[in-house]
Amino acid sequence: MTTHDSTLLAAAVVESQAGYTQSIRTGKHHFHADEPAALGGADQGPAPYQLLVGSLGACTAITLKMYAARKGWELNPFTVKLKLLRENDVERVERVLSVGPAVTEEQKARLLEIAAKTPVTLTLSRALRIDTTFAPTSSP
Repeated sequence: MTTHDSTLLAAAVVESQAGYTQSIRTGKHHFHADEPAALGGADQGPAPYQLLVGSLGACTAITLKMYAARKGWELNPFTVKLKLLRENDVERVERVLSVGPAVTEEQKARLLEIAAKTPVTLTLSRALRIDTTFAPTSSP
């Protein structure tokens, strides 16, 4: 559902394939998602939660690399590792940044501040509203 003051941030089309395999198109990119064999899938691509943490990690890495480039900081080697955990009925993400030896403690502190403000971090931190409707049925 969109209104006149909405801004489109991303769009995707997901077409269901055999079993649990899903074909995902977003822009010019095409890839698959699936469940692992242990959960009845064919393991043809990452599972939905893997895509979710992958998106958060990619956004974190891109944002921090852009920031470091503007500051002239050398981050390499640079890695973002993530785990999505459920404790009782609450989910949380553990995000661990690894940077090269050239990064000072002050720079690390600033990078943590920036990581907390990346676009996907902010989206996931808010209670994301999801509106679901059915498309009109097409006639034969």
